[in-house]
Amino acid sequence: MKKEIKFSLVFRDMWQSAGKYVPRVDQLVKVAPAIIRMGCFDRVETNGGGFEQVNLLFGENPNKAVREWTRPFHEAGIQTHMLDRALNGLRMSPVPADVRQLFYKVKKAQGTDITRTFCGLNDVRNIIPSIGYAHAAGMISQCCLCITHSPVHTVDYYVNMAKQLIDAGCDEICLKDMAGIGRPVTLGKICAGIKAYKPDIVIQYHSHAGPGFNMASILEVCKNGCDYIDTAVAPLSWGTGHADIIAVQAMLKDAGFEVKEINMAAYMEVRSQIQEMMDDFLGFYCNPLNRLNNSLLIAPGLPGGMMGSLMADLETNLESINKWKAKHNQPELTQDDLLIKLFDEVAYIWPKLGYPCLVTPFSQYVKNLALMNVMQLEKGKERWSMIADDIWDMILGKAGKLPGEVAPEIVALAKEQGRVFMTSDPQSNYPDELDKYRQLMKEKGWETGQDDEELFEYAMHPSQYEAYKSGKAKENFLADLQKKREEQHQGSAAAPAELPKTLTLTLNGQRYQVEVAYGADAAAAAPAQATAAPAAPAGEGEDIAAPLEGKFYRVKNAQETPKNVGDAVQKGDIIGYIEAMKTYNAIRAEFDGVITAIVVNSGDSVEEDDVIMKIARK
Repeated sequence: MKKEIKFSLVFRDMWQSAGKYVPRVDQLVKVAPAIIRMGCFDRVETNGGGFEQVNLLFGENPNKAVREWTRPFHEAGIQTHMLDRALNGLRMSPVPADVRQLFYKVKKAQGTDITRTFCGLNDVRNIIPSIGYAHAAGMISQCCLCITHSPVHTVDYYVNMAKQLIDAGCDEICLKDMAGIGRPVTLGKICAGIKAYKPDIVIQYHSHAGPGFNMASILEVCKNGCDYIDTAVAPLSWGTGHADIIAVQAMLKDAGFEVKEINMAAYMEVRSQIQEMMDDFLGFYCNPLNRLNNSLLIAPGLPGGMMGSLMADLETNLESINKWKAKHNQPELTQDDLLIKLFDEVAYIWPKLGYPCLVTPFSQYVKNLALMNVMQLEKGKERWSMIADDIWDMILGKAGKLPGEVAPEIVALAKEQGRVFMTSDPQSNYPDELDKYRQLMKEKGWETGQDDEELFEYAMHPSQYEAYKSGKAKENFLADLQKKREEQHQGSAAAPAELPKTLTLTLNGQRYQVEVAYGADAAAAAPAQATAAPAAPAGEGEDIAAPLEGKFYRVKNAQETPKNVGDAVQKGDIIGYIEAMKTYNAIRAEFDGVITAIVVNSGDSVEEDDVIMKIARK
């Protein structure tokens, strides 16, 4: 008999690999019947990971979205599955055990059948509790092996990890190839090793197309016993997303596997609806680079879904570096220069940090630290001079055991700063909190909701939930969307760009920065310069607003001290950082001046456009 391979549509991940937001509930409900009519899917990934946080960010109740989105698939006999970050639940930071337990009860009641649980450190201590929570709620427990490529992440490493999870009672194993850098033959051997240990265990393969391996990898795992393959639908297939169902189905059919046929009329309808969603508002938040495959991602091993935020970080930091270089008569960098330096730095520091799997949130931590190192090194400062507290938590073992050993230089730096390495169960560091949030809801007059789902949402995403309840989240989202629409409209009829005043040229391998002079005609054609903004009265200060929501941290590292009231700053100086959902953004002074007020404390949560500091122009 031919082996049957079944398909899953990873609809949530398609969107979050492409951009910031996911469709609204009305759009999800509209597209569901066409997905069902395609006839090829036994499973659909509907929610989890950042899905619910993203709902809150644009002012939508995620509980309503999950209930309505899963319902049509249940009625059609299609299983729904979601992503669970183990110790981190549905957010970027650790979650108390009682909140994790409620999480499973709520999601089962809302219509989710399968939880796909992963730990970015592959620490089974973080995953195993979720197996019990899932079974207690009546859900299928699918446990992940986060796939990456390093000297410590061998075939035996992954097969032994799978054995531990199977022995702990999980129902299924997922090979979660979140960066798409798993090597095809190695993945086949891992799959075969798991099936040799437990032939009837269900294995599902999840991969991203970005680096270029994943079609070969899909074929290899199927040859070695894999049961389900995650796929996507254009226009959100390939690139940082997933292989298109059409190509995967045709390849496997040719290889002799039994696969379901695709209703192409329904496929085209789904494709058309996805494009409509992008045209409506989602496309404003999808970086064009995320539509492309990029084999440069192989060496650093970074997930393709990070490329959007990564390129935004590079653009901001490139400006700061080049201002410093111009001031010190050094040749400026291009964005490609900085990108390669970042990739090289990730490859350099990753082993020294103990080879954490480059998946949320640890991929962000490694990328952020690498970028800070590059910034410091380019300015003649020391590597490791800026390490955020959440990155230290990872290094010290507070979030779980690292797969490899931390480098001696990092151990020495921790000792110098009085930091202590931990070996205790990570969950023990985060005491229960449900009673606290239940009391807060009572004080605010808020209902805990059907099946305590509103209590769960508040405890899982406190600041985002409060912004949702107040209406501020939706207000901010609509204002930002309107701004993007206006910018697009203006851009379509914009005047010619200002002619460059300097260029960086390469001649015989030597780079030169040159000034450019134009004739009278070109000078006349150039747009008039904007009039400088009037200076603020001395002592009052202009608002410095948060560029995004997250937690605000003042500068504090070995090279710089926190900025205080009365301190002078120059344009481009880093005055703080915001830890957001997918990145750690530096906040810079926009002009030379003196700090007149600091509005929030380090560690406070802020929302986009909140005032964090006031600076008076010199």
